[in-house]
Amino acid sequence: MANDFRVFTSFAVEDANLRTLLVGQGRNNRTPFTFVDMSVKKPWDNEWKTNCRTKIRGCDGAIGIVTNNTPKASGQLWELTCAYGEGKPVLLMYGNDDRPSDLPEPLEGRRIVLWAWSTIAAFLDKL
Repeated sequence: MANDFRVFTSFAVEDANLRTLLVGQGRNNRTPFTFVDMSVKKPWDNEWKTNCRTKIRGCDGAIGIVTNNTPKASGQLWELTCAYGEGKPVLLMYGNDDRPSDLPEPLEGRRIVLWAWSTIAAFLDKL
């Protein structure tokens, strides 16, 4: 697997530790996947949506980390809507056992998988 996948990681700000774990897994020599994390690591100014869309356009795909915080995370929901709108492949995965009871748009009706190395590797193999 090549090391040059550019992946936008979408997460609720309260779940930043989960993004850190995901990126750390990608750097582990025993993990069957690698990628370049292109997530938003700091808030942008009023033009953040324009900057974020540009970043998403430059990615091969996106990974959305879904937790109970996701339904209230307007920024994350916008990022995922943008990734779908830009035609990017999106992997939605549960970040932990704290799952939302009701899924908001853009998650409604979409497949959300358990966080597993093999699932992430298979997603990246398809990019």
